[in-house]
Amino acid sequence: MGLLDGRVAIVTGAGRGIGRGFAVCLASEGAAVVVNDLGARLDGTTDQADDPAAQVVAEIEAAGGQAVANHDSVADFAGAGRIVQTAVDAFGKVDILVNNAGIVRDKSLVKMDEADFDAVIGVHLKGAFNCSRHAAPLMKDAGYGRIINITSSAGLRGNFGQTNYGAAKAGLMGMTFVWALELGRYGVTVNAMAPAGATRMTMGLMGDAEPPAHLDPSLNAPLVAFLSSDRAGHVNGQIFGRTEYSFTLFQTPRQISWMYRDGGWTPSQVADAFDATLGQHLQPVGMVMPGGLAQSTARS
Repeated sequence: MGLLDGRVAIVTGAGRGIGRGFAVCLASEGAAVVVNDLGARLDGTTDQADDPAAQVVAEIEAAGGQAVANHDSVADFAGAGRIVQTAVDAFGKVDILVNNAGIVRDKSLVKMDEADFDAVIGVHLKGAFNCSRHAAPLMKDAGYGRIINITSSAGLRGNFGQTNYGAAKAGLMGMTFVWALELGRYGVTVNAMAPAGATRMTMGLMGDAEPPAHLDPSLNAPLVAFLSSDRAGHVNGQIFGRTEYSFTLFQTPRQISWMYRDGGWTPSQVADAFDATLGQHLQPVGMVMPGGLAQSTARS
């Protein structure tokens, strides 16, 4: 018996890398899976001839699981509706939604154009909204649902050259909190995970080096499978991550220090008191890249 026997899952961007790992793992735990993937390049263009969604479906079926492919774009509201309808048509319902689909168009702020920004926001952030907006009413009516948003340390900590990507991933964190509040009373939980792994998105950062074993993208999937299950019904509105072989838990931005003055402050008084109070607790920014190397330049 698997954790997800009888459940129906949708995984967006599931044709390769981390998303493929989610789809294969959910299926191995008994879920029927809609494998959504455009077969797009990293920047979102779709003139590739291969069909990674079909390849993952074949892999799942070869292992005895159930899966169907879908090739709609999460960035299109009607397309997202067709993704959810694929689950209903093939398997009768939708219990689990993993909002994983994403693209990158990395440039520093002064080099990024509007199209770069809009495209990445459209897939990561609006795409998650689109799919969740179609799936959540079905989950609410059924009294059961699991939504897992795939965020990133680029949004939680910052990363050079990723204004668009970081903004989208931070936005996913915010939507996770809001949806957890709105849907929790109906048996629908909403959590997020910042995964780690050597994928197409990180190849440029790794160079020619062989990625270490702990960057196997499939290592993210067991936590997502748990969050998708009945046994995680008490887990809602949380942000998880993975570091090497550890699963981690992020705390939300929260107040950690105060400076108080009765009646308020003048700018000079703030300047005089700042370093001895709030200034002692300033946080570093930036994320550690695969292989433990800090990224200092962006891909242009």
